[in-house]
Amino acid sequence: MSEFSWPVRVYYEDTDAGGVVFYANYLKFYERARTEYLRTLGFEQDRLAADDGVLFVVSRVVVEYKRPARFNDLLQVTARPLSVGRASLQFEQEILRGDAATANDGPRVLSTASVRIACVDALTLRPRPMPVSMQELLS
Repeated sequence: MSEFSWPVRVYYEDTDAGGVVFYANYLKFYERARTEYLRTLGFEQDRLAADDGVLFVVSRVVVEYKRPARFNDLLQVTARPLSVGRASLQFEQEILRGDAATANDGPRVLSTASVRIACVDALTLRPRPMPVSMQELLS
């Protein structure tokens, strides 16, 4: 299973009065990376809901905050599926600032997350197997 990376710029609206990213906004950054990862694989969440009748919901998240992100930082947010079940996905994610070309000591890990995603029926919101094509591509 491959790792995916998505760039995110920190905007003023993402920060608190001190110019530091508000802790809950890291969850938004993680969500964007997972959404874009699925998009690159050909899965649009609105189409999955309309055509397959499935939604994806976060059922568990554990986040560790290591260093602050600040206004105007350019971040890389990774998403790597760790396991794929019939009705769930487990992702490992990181938010990094800098890269080997610009930082003296390489990228800085600002935050890590373990995120469990459940596949549910769009109408009943009860667990449901994800489309087989998605299971196969993610495995």
